Amino acid sequence: MPSWRASDGRGNPPVVSRGRRNGNGRRGFRMPGVLRFLLFAGVLAGIVLIVLLTALRPVARAGIVDWAWQNPSSIGRFPFVSDFVREDIGPALTTPVGTDPTESVFVVNEDDNIFRMAPRLNQEGFIENDRAFLYAALTGKLNEQLSAGTFLLRGNMTPVEVAEALVTARVTVTTTKITFREGLRIEQMTALLQTIDSAIDPQEFYDLATDPSAELRADYPWLVLPEGASLEGFLYPDTYEVITVAAGGGQPVTLAEDLIRLLLDRFEEVVTQERMTVPEERGLTFYEIVTLASIVEHEAIADEERALIAGVYQNRLDGLNGEPKIMNADPTITYVTDTLALEQLPFAEWQEYFFWKVPPNLADVQLPEKFAGYQTYQRAGLIPGPISAASVKSIDAALAPDQADGFTYFVAIPDKQTHAFAKTLREHEDNLRKYGYL
Repeated sequence: MPSWRASDGRGNPPVVSRGRRNGNGRRGFRMPGVLRFLLFAGVLAGIVLIVLLTALRPVARAGIVDWAWQNPSSIGRFPFVSDFVREDIGPALTTPVGTDPTESVFVVNEDDNIFRMAPRLNQEGFIENDRAFLYAALTGKLNEQLSAGTFLLRGNMTPVEVAEALVTARVTVTTTKITFREGLRIEQMTALLQTIDSAIDPQEFYDLATDPSAELRADYPWLVLPEGASLEGFLYPDTYEVITVAAGGGQPVTLAEDLIRLLLDRFEEVVTQERMTVPEERGLTFYEIVTLASIVEHEAIADEERALIAGVYQNRLDGLNGEPKIMNADPTITYVTDTLALEQLPFAEWQEYFFWKVPPNLADVQLPEKFAGYQTYQRAGLIPGPISAASVKSIDAALAPDQADGFTYFVAIPDKQTHAFAKTLREHEDNLRKYGYL
């Protein structure tokens, strides 16, 4: 029998289909089994991952956070790492370190970076949580913007605000030395400030020194003043470094109150609480001790004579040898005559005034009633208050006056740094003749 084979009409074998045809006559696609398995496995892995990240999120966070701090650049680079670290820090990121709004300077050095600064910021009280600050600095790219300089920070800032301030709160700091010597009264200190470019308002200084606020007095419980009294006698004489700060390119500004607080702090530091607690047998309050010391400061030249001079005045106050209890202290009268002259002088001209010029005939000088207590040639007893700033040596002399020899008079020996002392008026007159006063 002849052989033959079916063809498609062109000599080719017929095409046999083993699949279905769809409605339009085309064959349908059937996914291979391997692909179906991979797809299923991927979906399942995603579901498992979601479950793990939800149920085991704390465990995952701990691991990622630990890795992130070992690789801190990742915190600002990968959002999911940043999220985990922020979640770990919690509210510390936006919680202020404290409530003190006082501004203080913080110095960024040439070789500083955020990791070197964090411990210093913590130590100086500007942050409490180092990682919170570092997170804010890393996500805010502080390192790229950081430059050496001085910045103004507050004690009530959040870590985020601190990081921002180390870019935006740059200031210029100027240091000025101011020396208040012993024996200066408040008006002299004010006049000195008028001659110094210290950015301190002399008028503001004078107003606060002569009429201290209740808030200021409350901060110094040892400062027990009579009603209406000034800070005379309690602004300690010394050399002070006054730091003035200028922000945003403006002129440096320092509050006069800052300077006054420096003077009061120094008084407390040098004089100490021990001296302020006057023994009852001394018979004077500490305010009266400072008052007597201010007179001694103007009379004494040699340190070894301070206690003797204090003794003379105390003997007079005690009425030793039947003497009237009159101090006869020249500086107290001069204090008032200067005060009256300054009242007639424009404030701006105080810097040109010559202080402590002794007027003639001191015993006859008549003072207004409100100052009558300072006329120690006419009124008995201690004067109402201090006349100037005394040194701690004069305060010591007032605390322990040398009354052993019973001196009630003294006179300066010309061209020497000492005095001649006397027990009686006759001895004193002999000294006056001896040294050319009579």
